[in-house]
Amino acid sequence: MAQTLHIFAKELRDYFVSPIAYIVICIFLLITGWFFFATFFIMDQTTLRSYFALLPLVFPFVIPAVTMRQFAEELHIGSLEMLLTLPVRLSHVITGKFLACTAFVALMLAPTLSYAVWASFMGDLDWGPVAGGFLGALILGAAYAAVGIFASTLTKNQIVAFIVGMIICFGLSLVDKMLFFFPAPLLPFLQYLGASSHFENIAKGIVDTRDLVYFLSVAFVALYGAHLVMQEKR
Repeated sequence: MAQTLHIFAKELRDYFVSPIAYIVICIFLLITGWFFFATFFIMDQTTLRSYFALLPLVFPFVIPAVTMRQFAEELHIGSLEMLLTLPVRLSHVITGKFLACTAFVALMLAPTLSYAVWASFMGDLDWGPVAGGFLGALILGAAYAAVGIFASTLTKNQIVAFIVGMIICFGLSLVDKMLFFFPAPLLPFLQYLGASSHFENIAKGIVDTRDLVYFLSVAFVALYGAHLVMQEKR
């Protein structure tokens, strides 16, 4: 546990040493802020529904940019070999990096709490769906962070890692929106595979264990895949 926390602290600190973290956060806030305020008065409802509906489409572009350097950079400059010579397990490295990415997602989401505060001054805001929406956003972000880390283990090139992570995350966000392309026997499985429907349930304030299991399963499979890839490369 101590090794995992040390790696977590190091990786989270490294994010804010470079300008990438600030650029990603600014882009995220600009996109979500513009869409939220542009639709808030059109809908004429005191709700954050439009903001939360946007996240499954924005996260596939933003989160792979956060995770793309995690292993790709280590493989490129050769620092991973030095790290693994220390008394630390590969699982500690992967878990520490994953926790750092998830914490970064939480920090990225934190300023958007001001949207809810602002909306509450404009009308009677139902805080139940708001709390569910932010919980769902954090869980969705954590699952996509795990996918991005897996993509980062596949290559030494950060751009390639970003593209692969974006494609996988975007596929998870859209698969349940494109069911009409697939044969009927596959529809129940593909509908369950889609991240958007699970996120929408939590964003409504409905915390179903099936949705939580889905996101935990996505994160586990992605991190386990990352572990297998790195073991092979090791």
